[in-house]
Amino acid sequence: MIVFILCVLLFLVGLYGVLIKRNLIKIIIGLAIMEYSVNLFLILVGYRDKGTSPIVTKGLENALFVDPLPQAMVLTAIVIGVATTALLLGIAVMIYKKYGTFNIRKINELKG
Repeated sequence: MIVFILCVLLFLVGLYGVLIKRNLIKIIIGLAIMEYSVNLFLILVGYRDKGTSPIVTKGLENALFVDPLPQAMVLTAIVIGVATTALLLGIAVMIYKKYGTFNIRKINELKG
C-alpha cells in the first residue's frame, strides 16, 4: 500500500512542476515525471507477491501468475511518452529560437 502512496506522491511532484514552474524545460520534466509515476502505478497493479511469470507448464496450472497486460500497456506507454517528450522538446527549442527565452511569462508578453 505504501508503494501506491509513493506513486501518488511522485505524480504530485510532477504536477507541481507543471503548475508552478514557468520554464518550459521544467514543465516538460514535470510531465515526464507524471508519466513515469503512472507507468510505475500500472506495473504495480499487475504485480502479485510470490507470483511467477505467466508461462503455463506442466504442474503449474494452479500457480499464482503476474498479470502481463499492464506490463504490455506500460511498454506501449513508454514508446508514446518518449515520442511526446521529443516533440515537446522540439517545440521548446523552436520557441527558444524565436523568442530567446524559455520563460512562459516573457513569451506571453512578446505576442505580436
